[in-house]
Amino acid sequence: MRRVVPLAKALDELIFGSKAVGLGQAIRDGLPVPPGVALSGSIVEAVAAGERSAVKTVAKWIAPLGVPLAFRSSAMDEDGAIASFAGQHLTLLNIVSADDMKAALSKIWWSANSDSAITYRKRVGLFTRPSVGVVVQALLNPETAGVLFTKNPVTGADERVIEASWGLGEAVVAGIVIPDHYRIERSGQVLQRKPGLKRIAVRGVPAGGTVEEKVSPELVERLCLNDEHLGELNRLAERCEQVYGAGRDVEWAIAQGTLYLLQCRAITKSGR
Repeated sequence: MRRVVPLAKALDELIFGSKAVGLGQAIRDGLPVPPGVALSGSIVEAVAAGERSAVKTVAKWIAPLGVPLAFRSSAMDEDGAIASFAGQHLTLLNIVSADDMKAALSKIWWSANSDSAITYRKRVGLFTRPSVGVVVQALLNPETAGVLFTKNPVTGADERVIEASWGLGEAVVAGIVIPDHYRIERSGQVLQRKPGLKRIAVRGVPAGGTVEEKVSPELVERLCLNDEHLGELNRLAERCEQVYGAGRDVEWAIAQGTLYLLQCRAITKSGR
């Protein structure tokens, strides 16, 4: 059965994929996620196939979110401890018209069914056809954003590792900048603050999509997180582990002074 429900109701239904289920649980456990809707793999496939009833249903459910929107893929088996699918499944940011919803969902569905994505699935031992759910969220306009690991992903040390830059977190996850780098003990003591080279900030534009803006020279090497921010991120890391388990890879953003959780997944094991 094709389904589309608000995130607050998509709590434990595995058909919605890893991110959607995780965000539903985040709503239930009071984690600071933006407003959003979780779409099942079957309804995403129906929209991609051009089924009018599915298109109308999704349009009705996302209408209260307004625009701009972020569309994040949430395929089963995506972003787990064994496979990340980084660069395989699309995330589309700053969709500024509800009329673009069908095209956005179609692009995400096709990205998960592309030759490269299917080849990757087979290489990591996943031979089933992907079911591609999508999380649709209100897009933030953050002052700063980035990633947070609840333990060191390189050394395995029991410490938080944070990477941050100006604007949307795409600058960090896509490797467009050298982000600020922070290490924090679980107690909250800051072990390291290392400024990056943040010459570019990714931001949304009124016509839709994103643009790479030059950062003011005085901000290129200025740390974009203060002690208060680091304290909040450390508490978010603790809460994510309480809800989802140890070893979390978190995407976050700070908009108008408020910290938001965007995605939470297991830290993917690196191969030797």
